[in-house]
Amino acid sequence: MKAIRWAVMGLTSVLGSAAFADVKLPAVFSDNMVLQKGEKIPVFGWADSGEAVTVKAGAQSAQATAGADGKWKVTLDTTKVDSARPFEVTVAGKNNIAIKNVLVGEVWVASGQSNMEMSVNGVKNAADENKAADFPAVRMFTVKKATSDTALKDVTGTWVVAEPGKIGGFSAVGYFFARELNQTLKVPVGVIHTSWGGTVAEAWTSPEALKADADFEPILDRYTKAKEGYPAAKARYEEAVKAWEAGGKKGNAPRGPGGPNNPNNPSVLYNAMVSPLIPYGIRGAIWYQGESNAGRAYQYRKLFPAMITDWRKQWAQGDFPFYFVQLANFQAKTDQPGDSAWAELREAQTMTLKLQNTGQAVIIDIGDDKDIHPKNKQDVGKRLAQWALKKDYGRDVEDSGPLFDSIQVEGDAVRVNFTHASGLTAKGDKLTSFAVAGEDKKFVWADAKIEGNSVVVKSPAVAKPVAVRYGWANNPDANLYNGAGLPASPFRSDEWPGITAAGK
Repeated sequence: MKAIRWAVMGLTSVLGSAAFADVKLPAVFSDNMVLQKGEKIPVFGWADSGEAVTVKAGAQSAQATAGADGKWKVTLDTTKVDSARPFEVTVAGKNNIAIKNVLVGEVWVASGQSNMEMSVNGVKNAADENKAADFPAVRMFTVKKATSDTALKDVTGTWVVAEPGKIGGFSAVGYFFARELNQTLKVPVGVIHTSWGGTVAEAWTSPEALKADADFEPILDRYTKAKEGYPAAKARYEEAVKAWEAGGKKGNAPRGPGGPNNPNNPSVLYNAMVSPLIPYGIRGAIWYQGESNAGRAYQYRKLFPAMITDWRKQWAQGDFPFYFVQLANFQAKTDQPGDSAWAELREAQTMTLKLQNTGQAVIIDIGDDKDIHPKNKQDVGKRLAQWALKKDYGRDVEDSGPLFDSIQVEGDAVRVNFTHASGLTAKGDKLTSFAVAGEDKKFVWADAKIEGNSVVVKSPAVAKPVAVRYGWANNPDANLYNGAGLPASPFRSDEWPGITAAGK
């Protein structure tokens, strides 16, 4: 019996060694995938050290040898692959892998929190959208949720073709963005969807980027203290649960400590859900997040651009396009002008436009007072797509609604100048949501009138105005549009300290 046991162990060892030696690919290289069209598109994976690997795609062929760490990478010129029809990619080493139904087209990463995660099943007209989803050249790879304190080697997920009844679980924003590009450009579009509801931007940022800026030390310090205090916090929680159960489970159950698997820990989503995808060839990224950082909007002014810059650095594909969604209108309306954390977060998002190759889809007109997840994701995807169509694909479309440019004080009035202002118009009887203030910093509602590409604002209550705000609220009645039907972004001309200025 002992001899048999040793023989079985020996066979297991041999089989395990052989399995390790097999050529392996990341999950994103799998059936139905879309490869980015370009001259140097990476294909990468693992094999036994020194193992020769050959990759073929159509008439393209490339070779590599796995390094001491088992990693290998080749580049393909996918501009020479017929993008009009599906083909097969083969990878050969000591074993062979065949990836079927592959297309060459445009690949975008879609990431963020719950409004990016929200599926097609949750949008308006969901049943109709599911039935009409006959777009075989649109595919989505959805990354399974995971967290990690260190960079993982791979993700879990599969590519799914947009067919009737198959898109219900797709990211709605990612799908409608891809559909718009596909139908306009007549090329395949692949979306790599990696998001997690309720998460903060620092969770999606690499440790190197967070450590590189002293302004992010509070984020890292909180995490360090939380890890050190977790055992005691867990013990208190367990005692609280016992007491709650002994008392007949009256009231809400005790809330547990975040713990090591908390998706809001710094860098854990980058490590588990972004890093393993790199350097898969992409055209760019779309992003819908910010709600969870609204209480620290001033910090977001640096954190969000740092995250974008970090992704670009890690991907090493240059300053690829990065288009994001500004927070929608949400919560109860207010009667008077006032401060707003959400307005300050929108401002931080707009400030990110200073980064090269960025764009902002403004949706201040399609939110929901009572639902943080507005169901009109069709227009969100379309507005993001307009940025890509204009900037990346050379189409003659307007990509932005009016953006604040400058003010000129003209006696008791203020002239507000905009970019993207052709055909300024108000939806409704008159312009709303403009407010002015004098040196006392007290804002009052103002009358506003369109004059060409500017808006003139004044109030009888402010004889000497110095500042103007528009749409500065959680849920403003913002109704200024340009001729392309795109809404103006909320803004303020002043730089007076906001309510989130101290948030770290």
